[in-house]
Amino acid sequence: MKTKILITLFLLSIGVTAQIDRSKQPKPGPAPKITLQVPQEFVLDNGMKILVVENHKLPRVSYNLTIDNAPITEGDKAGTSSLLGAMLGNGTTNIPKDDFNEEIDFLGASLSFGSESAFARTLSKYSERILELMADAAINPLLTEEEFQKEKDKLIEGLKTQEKSVDAVASRVGGALSYGTKHPYGEFVTEETVNNVTLENVNAFYQKYFNPNNAYLVIVGDIDFKTIKEQVENYFGKWEKSIEVSTNVPTANPNVQYTQINFVDMPNAVQSNISLTNNVELKMNDPDYHSVLIANKILGGGFNSYLNMNLREEHGYTYGARSNVGADKYASRFSTGTAVRNAVTDSAVVQVLKEINRIKNEYVTDKALANAKAKYVGDFVLALERPQTIAQYALNIKLKDLPEDFYATYLEKINAVTKEDVKRVANTYFKAENARIIVVGKGSDVLTNLEKTGIPIKYFDKYANPVEKPEFTKPVPSGVTAQSVINKYITAIGGKDNAMAVNTVHSSADVTIEGAPFAPKADIKQMVPNKESMEMSVEGMGVLMKQKFNGETGYIEQQGQKMPMEGEILDNQKSKITLFPELYYDDSFKLSLESLTTIDGNDVYKVKIEKDGKTTFKYYNAETGLLARIEKTVTIGENETTSVVDYSKYSPVKGVQFPYHQIIKSGPQTIIFNITNVLVNEGVSDEDFN
Repeated sequence: MKTKILITLFLLSIGVTAQIDRSKQPKPGPAPKITLQVPQEFVLDNGMKILVVENHKLPRVSYNLTIDNAPITEGDKAGTSSLLGAMLGNGTTNIPKDDFNEEIDFLGASLSFGSESAFARTLSKYSERILELMADAAINPLLTEEEFQKEKDKLIEGLKTQEKSVDAVASRVGGALSYGTKHPYGEFVTEETVNNVTLENVNAFYQKYFNPNNAYLVIVGDIDFKTIKEQVENYFGKWEKSIEVSTNVPTANPNVQYTQINFVDMPNAVQSNISLTNNVELKMNDPDYHSVLIANKILGGGFNSYLNMNLREEHGYTYGARSNVGADKYASRFSTGTAVRNAVTDSAVVQVLKEINRIKNEYVTDKALANAKAKYVGDFVLALERPQTIAQYALNIKLKDLPEDFYATYLEKINAVTKEDVKRVANTYFKAENARIIVVGKGSDVLTNLEKTGIPIKYFDKYANPVEKPEFTKPVPSGVTAQSVINKYITAIGGKDNAMAVNTVHSSADVTIEGAPFAPKADIKQMVPNKESMEMSVEGMGVLMKQKFNGETGYIEQQGQKMPMEGEILDNQKSKITLFPELYYDDSFKLSLESLTTIDGNDVYKVKIEKDGKTTFKYYNAETGLLARIEKTVTIGENETTSVVDYSKYSPVKGVQFPYHQIIKSGPQTIIFNITNVLVNEGVSDEDFN
């Protein structure tokens, strides 16, 4: 006890008497010494390699199967691998699909497959059975015509959904232009290529590429090496080796000779997707690798990065800006990415270039360098607490041709990066002078200002094909006015008398929320003049969201939190006309015909509607007269949000046309409503809006 007291007093005396110079940044201490657990390994006769990491802290086991094939192109049958991945793991030739999935659920396990991978997780007491099921699904897949058609339909539906997604188009075009459509990393799937695929193609792909030749099985968890070795040999040993396939990966496109904007016009875009990109030659075993990690972290790899602090914090252009550098043994690229409001698209491009040139021309500060290193050190040390990390590191050493001490010396190499290294690799890999700035956005809103940047612009369609500069307006036919467009719309929906007879509408819809892991159902009720109710629910989860407005007051309820409509939100709701507002346009509305333009290849009239200082743009199909789009910018407080709603698939109910497909874009979010049923003047009462 006396010794402890003396030590405490000694430490306190140091704290009182020592003088710390807080004007100088403390020197970093030595990097922690990393000692990695070495997985136990064995190889089956068929060539399959197994890595085992025993960890008995928790009673669970995971299996990760990776088939290390070289990337390939699928040509006019692109989508074959996606269909195979979707079909694998849904039963076997020995166990029907429903029985297979029910057993996995009963065991509380998970099992999933990709076209060249599989993953399973379970409690250790069920580990042998899950391993057996995984092996059975890999070796004896149930590839039936019925399942093939189901997965094909789902894939095509997903592709159709992506057609109006700015982010999906940006990703597709970015890969295609950077690598080339003949390169595995630049090839993309279309509805046409999917329709070319047959079940025989899927079976052939499975036979050729899903085999043990280049397979690695990583096993982590509460298992005994000797026991698991016997089990793997028993279940995967019967997997027959296939003929070796020689694959020549084509060379990626060269970088462009000068900085250029590659523009894709998306008339439905409420914000622009901007990505600056150039190809790089970088692998994990390159001497520059750790320096590039630090340089990228400072430029755009975290919240305090150059790009994010500029575009988000200083200018308020975006929710976030990022950068990334790939390190792939076949092809890689450097890229930055952000999504910004239409009005600041040109400014954001200029600021991205400014920050890249900054890290190339100026030395980073000691603080920025230290923070980037600290982030990598912290993440690395935390990751080591997970047994899966040890196994993945061991697998990386084999797959990426890394030296055996790559991870043991990782932190030492991170801490050795200097400011000079950061500047040097920034100039080597961040090639703004040979970069494509891919902008996907609404051309009619952003192109004029983009042209003022002085950066050359080339134009492409949504599939990376070069096109001429888009034509945003066409001559308006003689005699067409805003009022004549509105009159044609009223006639197209069924005439004024039929539309005026609609007092209530009750709709049901299947909803897709882009990026959400669930698909809600929506129940929507409307009553003239401005009453609305919408409830979204998910099977097994109940009601997720309610929004009610009774004409005077309303509320929004989410996750049990009820928020009354107030201020500008309430004012906007009160001013709405719920059903067919065109019927009520009088002298208090100012209507003007802005232009004749196109949406999805169809000519549309753009009509500007102004009332009480608020502006809405509506687009009407020039041929049918039906409403195709509503575009509105709403300011609430200091926040300005533009929303775009696209309408299609009209069908009559009681003599009135209703759109059965609606796509709502607001900020970064996209919500799709597929209307399944519409009831007119039935099933709705005043109580539904309280």
